[in-house]
Amino acid sequence: MKTLKKIILVVIVIIFASCSDVVDVEVQEGPKRLVVEASLDWEKGTEGNVQTIRLRESTPFFSTNANTEVTGASVVVTNERSGASYNFEDQGNGEYLTTNFEPVLEQKYTLRIEYNGEIYTATETMTAVTDITNVFQGRKEGFDDELLEVHVVFTDPEEEGNNYLFKFQREGDLLPDLETAKDEFLNGNEIDWWYEIDEDDDTEIEPFKPGDVVDIEMYGISKAYYDYIKILISQLGGIGLFESVPVDVKGNCINTTNPENYAFGYFRLTQVVKTSYTFVED
Repeated sequence: MKTLKKIILVVIVIIFASCSDVVDVEVQEGPKRLVVEASLDWEKGTEGNVQTIRLRESTPFFSTNANTEVTGASVVVTNERSGASYNFEDQGNGEYLTTNFEPVLEQKYTLRIEYNGEIYTATETMTAVTDITNVFQGRKEGFDDELLEVHVVFTDPEEEGNNYLFKFQREGDLLPDLETAKDEFLNGNEIDWWYEIDEDDDTEIEPFKPGDVVDIEMYGISKAYYDYIKILISQLGGIGLFESVPVDVKGNCINTTNPENYAFGYFRLTQVVKTSYTFVED
C-alpha cells in the first residue's frame, strides 16, 4: 500500500510539473515624463510663506529604480495680478523651496518650470475654504451602524461652485484617505460630512475604536482640480485582473516647448483648515 501511494504521489508531481509553463508578458513602457507635485497649501492662521514644489521623473511600472528626483530645474511662481515672482530654490533632492511666498485669495498664479531645455507652465487660482465649526463621533450615519465614524461640520458659503478635498489619517496608519465633495445641492447650507473605516480582512485595517486619533484636513479646491483628483482617488485602490486599465490622467502642467512631452501632476493653490479628533467610549 505504501509503495502504491508513493507511485501516485510521483505521478501527481510529474503532471503538475509538466503544466508549469513560464508565460512571458510583454509590458508596454511609456516615455519618461516630468512629474510635478506643486501643492501650495495655505493653512488658515499662518503666513503661508514657506512652500515646497517637488519634481521627479516617472518610471516603468516594474522598475525598482528609486532615484527619480529631478534637480537642476528652474522653478518660478508668479502672481498674475501683482506681478510678484517667487523663485523656488533647488534643494538638490527633488525639492524646490521658497520662504517668501505671499498667498492672496482668489488671485491667479502661474507656475513656470524650465527643465532639459523645455518649458512647462500651469495657472491656478488660490481657492478659499470655510471654517470647520464642529467635530464629533457617531455610529448611525455610516454604512455599518456598529462602526464608529467621525463627523466634520461646516457651513458652505452662499456663492455657488464650492469644492472640497478632505484628508483623513488615523495616527499610526501609513496612508491617508482622500474624499471630495461639492455643494451642487447643498449650496449655502450647513454640511455634516462623515467618515468611517470599514473592516478589511485583506489589509488587516481595523475600524475606529476609542482612543484612536484621526487628523483631519479640509481644502478649498477649484472645479478643475476637483475633476482631476476625483479620477485619481477612484484609481488609488489599483486594478484587478479583469478590471479596466486606469486612464492616463493629465494635470494642468502644459509643455509649451513640446506639447507631446506633457507632464504628470498638478499645480494647485488651496486654503486649508486642520484639526484632529480623539475617539472616546460612547
